[in-house]
Order: sequence, then C-alpha cells, then structure tokens
Amino acid sequence: MTLRLYDYGASCNCYKARLLLAQLGLEYERVPVDIFAGETLTDAFAAMNPARTTPVLESDDGYLPESNAILVYLASGTSFLPADPFELAQVVRWLLYEQTDVVPAIGGLRFRLLVGRWTPDAPEAQRRKAWSEEVLRLLDEHLAANEFLAAGRYTVADIAVYAYSHRAEEAGIDLTPYANVRAWFARVEGEPGYIEDVEPYGANAAPGAGRSIYD
Repeated sequence: MTLRLYDYGASCNCYKARLLLAQLGLEYERVPVDIFAGETLTDAFAAMNPARTTPVLESDDGYLPESNAILVYLASGTSFLPADPFELAQVVRWLLYEQTDVVPAIGGLRFRLLVGRWTPDAPEAQRRKAWSEEVLRLLDEHLAANEFLAAGRYTVADIAVYAYSHRAEEAGIDLTPYANVRAWFARVEGEPGYIEDVEPYGANAAPGAGRSIYD
C-alpha cells in the first residue's frame, strides 16, 4: 500500500501518526504542511480535509483526516488494536478522552504558551492548567493499577494519550506529582520502534505572524 502523510512537525496529533508508522515499520512519504503559512487554507487541501486540519493520511483507500482515525486504520489487524470487543471498547474510551480532554487541556495550553498567544497568568491559561492537572491526576490513578491504558498491553490508546501528555511541561505543568504517569512514559519510550521527533513551532505561529484556521 502506498502511504502519504500530510503533517505539521510541531503538532503532537501528527506525531501520533508518525510514531505508529515507525513502530509498525511502514514506509511512507511525509509531506510537510505549514499550517501557519496558509497551506491548509487552499482548495486543494480542503479537498483532502474540509476541516483544514493536520494530519491527513493518503492511502490506496483515499484520504483520511483526524489523528485517532488514522491510528485505528493503520493499527487494524495488529497488536496495537485489540480484536476483542471489550478490549477494543477500552481503547476507544481512551481515544475519545484524549480528544475531549487531553488535547484541549494540555495540547491547547502548550500551543498557546509556546507561541506567545497567552501568558501563563491569563485567566483561560489558568483554567486550562487546572484542567490539565485534573487530566494527569486521572491518568495517574488509572496507571497506578495498570501498566498500560487498555487491554493490558501497549495499544494505540497509549500512543494517542502519550503524544500530548508527555509534553505537558511545555504547558507549564509540573509532572513531579504524577509518578505513575512518568513511569508509564518510560514504558512507552521503551517500546520497539519508538521515536520522538516533535519539532518546535515556527515563528509564523506567533499571533498575527501567519495565516491559519487558528487566526
């Protein structure tokens, strides 16, 4: 199968896809998309993903946006995605939680602080910091009794949740209180094929410096 990944290097949503591709040992073409240079605002990109977000995976089956959908597609039929209905539902539970809580709390705060769109003392930054700490507390309690998030083994649930949570310090979050989370980070990082290739945000991600769906 021919695979092509349209992604932005600083996005941990995109990192998820690259991590799974590396761990599956799949060859693919990486197509960098500068989301702050207006490259998702074109008609050509909208034809791939009307939501104008990255990542987008192109395969022989067509275009697939949304990071967790990409994880499920790539992991189908492998140990990264359980076949057992209950274990599969456990994985889906964490994929949903990652999008509804981990990304907007930790990911949203990280992005806006790193590029200067918020200051740490801004009211919304403070709200999302408290939310991030609640997310990490929940994860820490779950990981106190579980080596991995779901199905008793490393799955795409771990890949998805790890992506933004392991960069929480960039969101101004002190990880010291979350010993079980930090131990889980180490287990994830010890999995075969692990990579860490998240890039810094470009200067055009700063407020008023570029054109994107976030401006």
